[in-house]
Amino acid sequence: MSWTLIESSEALISLLSDNRHHSMVAVDTEFRRRDTFFPQVALLQVCWGDEPYLVDPLRLDDVSALREFLTDPSQTKLIHSASEDLEVFSHWLGVLPTPLFDTQRAAALVGLGAGQSYRALVAHFFDIDLPKDETQSDWLQRPLSDAQAQYAAQDVSYLHPMGAQLQNRATALNRLDWILEEGARLRPGGKPPIAKFKTAYRLPPEQQRVLAEVVEWREGEARHRDRPRSWILSDKVVMGVARTVPRSVRALAAIEDMPQGLVRRAGDELVARIVSVLDAGSDPSSVVIPKPLASEQRRSVSMLAEYLKHIADTMGIPAEVLMPKADLEHLIREQINPSLPAPDSWSGWRADTVVEPLRQWLKEDMAS
Repeated sequence: MSWTLIESSEALISLLSDNRHHSMVAVDTEFRRRDTFFPQVALLQVCWGDEPYLVDPLRLDDVSALREFLTDPSQTKLIHSASEDLEVFSHWLGVLPTPLFDTQRAAALVGLGAGQSYRALVAHFFDIDLPKDETQSDWLQRPLSDAQAQYAAQDVSYLHPMGAQLQNRATALNRLDWILEEGARLRPGGKPPIAKFKTAYRLPPEQQRVLAEVVEWREGEARHRDRPRSWILSDKVVMGVARTVPRSVRALAAIEDMPQGLVRRAGDELVARIVSVLDAGSDPSSVVIPKPLASEQRRSVSMLAEYLKHIADTMGIPAEVLMPKADLEHLIREQINPSLPAPDSWSGWRADTVVEPLRQWLKEDMAS
């Protein structure tokens, strides 16, 4: 497989200008995130159908053309499993690709299964088994090896014709708008950092507020210092702070495994934030992590899941793509607290296709 390496802003501008007439482009990134909070962009791959191009971001002195390219509404960006790429673009360029056609989500919505890897879809469409040798490669090394360049080029050379086939299937099923809507809704990052503290519901309200404050502080520190969250403060120590509720630097320093360097550097600030959130009080009904559903509510979730599977089977789409279990639980909680905000994913095509039928089923079940 041949490819072209782009190593200057001038060459990039020329490349993007020459290919502006295409309606879609395959896009991928390679990056490293071992000792940083943000991904370090190492390579950008693009393909308009004939030849893959490898853009070296380390050699670019002007990226404004890339921003214009990624946000050009006339050219659909084909990206496979786009969440990490969105983090790269958000931090590196400050923009997100649009319109976005995520081929992993597209595969699920046209009936090819949930969570399909790029390698699996290439095997499905082209009967080719792609190598995985460079998955853990150091993409910041220069020069790139031939094996790295080959691997990177394959990530977009098959993506373009795959995207075209998926678009055709989606159009035939009247689901192309669904896929583009999913792409427009995608944002970098996953669940909020507090979500990993799944047992937080067991803490008293005061400790929950401290936990939320410390997690928010750690997030800000990790972003500011561009270091992994665990390098700032481990989850174990975060929970230790929440349970201890320190109101002094001395109390903070005494927490098991508390890094003393952090205490010296930021102890005053962290304690001040803890004291402030404690003194401010909180709505007694507010919680950090909701309690697990009661047994009767879990029964309703199971029955909802069965009805969801029926809807999914009629559409040929995996049930978890239509609505994950967490959203089914949210539907149940919504019955108890109608003021709960609905997830963003419930708008658009899911509203009439999935959400309203499930709400109606719940309403009828509760009335019976």
